[in-house]
Amino acid sequence: MKKKNTTVPVPSQETQTEAMKIAKATQKPGQTKDQTKLIAQGIEKGIAQYKKQQKERNRQADRAKKKQQKEKQRQHEDVAEQDVVATQTPANKPTILPWVLLVLSWVSFATYIVIGR
Repeated sequence: MKKKNTTVPVPSQETQTEAMKIAKATQKPGQTKDQTKLIAQGIEKGIAQYKKQQKERNRQADRAKKKQQKEKQRQHEDVAEQDVVATQTPANKPTILPWVLLVLSWVSFATYIVIGR
């Protein structure tokens, strides 16, 4: 079984900067720097969680897309296989026309020989 990674990933510098900007923008009068830092950390966690959710949604969308493509290809192969079977079926059926023409030509030839004498 796969172990789940329990270490908290360190957010990127860009995320930290963005979180600090948001925390400072929402800072209330009388709020300490420590409180602002805690708010920024909470915002970082929210951004990280949002990014994680987006990655998961993208993965699921890719899986669904691949599954749909496989299904289309499978249907296309089934149709192609049915076409091949349908084309082969009449070729396997013996036809009577060549035999009738052969017998008819032999009878005509025999009649010509007998009447021609």
